Amino acid sequence: MKLFQRALLRELIFNYLAVFLILLIITLTTLFIRLLGDAARGEMAIEAVLTFLGFGVFSFLPLLLSLTLFIAIIMALSRAYRESEMVVWFSAGLGLQVWLRPILRFALPVVLAIAMLNLVVIPWALSKKDNFRQMLDNKDELSLITPGLFVESKQADKVYFVEGLADNGARVKNIFMQSTQDGVLGVTVAESGVHKQLANGERYLVLSNGRRYEGTPGLADYKIAEFSRYWMWIEPKTIALHRDLGANALPTLALLAQPTAVNLAEFVWRFSLPLSAIVLAMLAIPLSFVNPRAGRSFSLVLALLSFVIYNNMLGIIQAWVAQQRMPFLVGLLGVHLLMLGLVWLLFYQRTTLRPWWRR
Repeated sequence: MKLFQRALLRELIFNYLAVFLILLIITLTTLFIRLLGDAARGEMAIEAVLTFLGFGVFSFLPLLLSLTLFIAIIMALSRAYRESEMVVWFSAGLGLQVWLRPILRFALPVVLAIAMLNLVVIPWALSKKDNFRQMLDNKDELSLITPGLFVESKQADKVYFVEGLADNGARVKNIFMQSTQDGVLGVTVAESGVHKQLANGERYLVLSNGRRYEGTPGLADYKIAEFSRYWMWIEPKTIALHRDLGANALPTLALLAQPTAVNLAEFVWRFSLPLSAIVLAMLAIPLSFVNPRAGRSFSLVLALLSFVIYNNMLGIIQAWVAQQRMPFLVGLLGVHLLMLGLVWLLFYQRTTLRPWWRR
């Protein structure tokens, strides 16, 4: 391997690992905060947060890998321009096209990883996520109660609060429950409670040593009852039937076996991400040129803008294919051919040092 290729490869690997770690931490933090908010609102059990976090990260990985590859190449080549290394290599007879081979060699494993994730792993993970969500939907609302948090039932007719757990989670302590039925407000407080299931399958929450208040808001006719035991019936959860998987959770071959507009649009998206990663890797070479008068960050800002526009175009094309406003083959290859044309024009401008329209 030539000297400049070895030096470039070392810097690309270092940049890639550093950028990917930063982007991954940002993604994990954002997803974790959002999922904790869902758990606090009672929309999911607290123990399901980490599972959904893993599913969420899988969904973002292809974009993260592609963006990291793009930024790593831009950073490495921009530094070489700023420190005049590129001038040395150009003087030695190494044109801009010579950088294509080492860049594509470095990008190939990343592109293969994106293809494997997008075509195989993510559809499988999304189908498992759908099954897991269905399992959670089939659980009763008491399973969503988290100690220290007020949790509203899915029907919005009850609010629960427990201070803590005891006996390895078998018993809850200091319970508060508010319910509304037929316009009557009921508030129940108790020192502790346990879950009981009878032989006939009926389930109860048995509260101990507490009080119940019932009345109509705005009126003074509240009823107060003290109890040593209060059996609260838990309404059986209606078991949801198995839902059909969305197009994004279907295996890739199934999309082609059932070529509906939505399935073909999903295939366009899955195929486009690894292909766009290759195009972006080539686009990064001419975009990394640094003009000293434009500032050090200009090339990186321009590159990020190009990435956003490219991926937004992919999303728009997916929607157009799904709406049958664009033929499948045009949606599959059109935007990538357009971007390859842009790559060629930029290479031409950088190698001839004049705009392409002034031939």
